[in-house]
Amino acid sequence: MEREEAVKKIRLLIGKDLVPLANEYSVTIWKSPGKKNKGWAGHVIEHYLGLPINVGQSPNFGSWELKVVPLKHRGKDLIVKETMAITMIDPYNVLNTPFEESHLLAKLSKMVAVARIFENVEETSSIVHSVGFFDLSDPHIYETVRQDYEETRRVIGKLGFEALTGKMGVHVQPRTKGAGHGSTSRAFYARTHFVEHIIGVRPL
Repeated sequence: MEREEAVKKIRLLIGKDLVPLANEYSVTIWKSPGKKNKGWAGHVIEHYLGLPINVGQSPNFGSWELKVVPLKHRGKDLIVKETMAITMIDPYNVLNTPFEESHLLAKLSKMVAVARIFENVEETSSIVHSVGFFDLSDPHIYETVRQDYEETRRVIGKLGFEALTGKMGVHVQPRTKGAGHGSTSRAFYARTHFVEHIIGVRPL
């Protein structure tokens, strides 16, 4: 399925609740009491589009990447709820791969970004807010993300993988991913202001 076709179909979901669709497609929201399937909303949309669930490092569907972002209420406004994981960091791969050939650039180059409204921790409902394209086509933002990536490469090369920290990066930070504070795996995350730019809520 081409990206344009996917966006056209997802637009039909705007204003609709993803939770009944999760039930319809047998997508698990809660793996066990207190343990949420954090990717459930994305899995629902993948089922809706008739596409296989993808957990690899290449873009989901060959040429484009699907990301689903939760928004939360703050007064009368809707703001991005959290940072967005883009792709895992394999230290050997990142150290030996320039930005221009990286998984990070591939993921950010052709993205379909869907915003959903986070209502409560129980996820009793979640309305699709918007959907749009993202291409990393702005030269200034491209260069800033490139520098974030190259900083990660330098730190891995000089100080080691364990030296990566969420304090690094202007738009994209390399930080721990996984359950618990003792997690040793790391991923590239878009900071919340960059997520707001990606989904068009507050362009940079």
